[in-house]
Amino acid sequence: MNKTFWVAFVVVYVVLQVIGFLVHAVWLDDTYAALHGTVFRSEEEFSGMMWMMFVSSIVLVFLFCYIFTRGYEGRGIGEGIRYGLLLGVFFSVPMSLDAYVAYPLPLDLVITWFVTGLVNFVIGGILLSLIYKPTAPATAAATA
Repeated sequence: MNKTFWVAFVVVYVVLQVIGFLVHAVWLDDTYAALHGTVFRSEEEFSGMMWMMFVSSIVLVFLFCYIFTRGYEGRGIGEGIRYGLLLGVFFSVPMSLDAYVAYPLPLDLVITWFVTGLVNFVIGGILLSLIYKPTAPATAAATA
């Protein structure tokens, strides 16, 4: 793992945390407030365990970046979009559907989780493809 990896890790982590805050603490705040104490833990209990979500995010983003570097082909932004879509579906479908089956959650919340999860992974893939941009081929003049 080189400097580029760590830069990518930090950038993707920070951007996804900001997006996560906007989605969950701003957009879905009223929805979550209505479910606290019934489906979800109380606000106090949740806040005391929030650190576990940050650890989980660190592990997820680390592996997301690491796996990208193992299969990196240098094909530009399309590679990042494809990677984000694949891992977005890989994670968001089971997380959303399993939560819907296991807990009495509103369907619109579960759909929002799926869509925003998929978008997050695509954004992460795009960021990785921009940080790991393809190198320009050497020209004849540069090698002479």
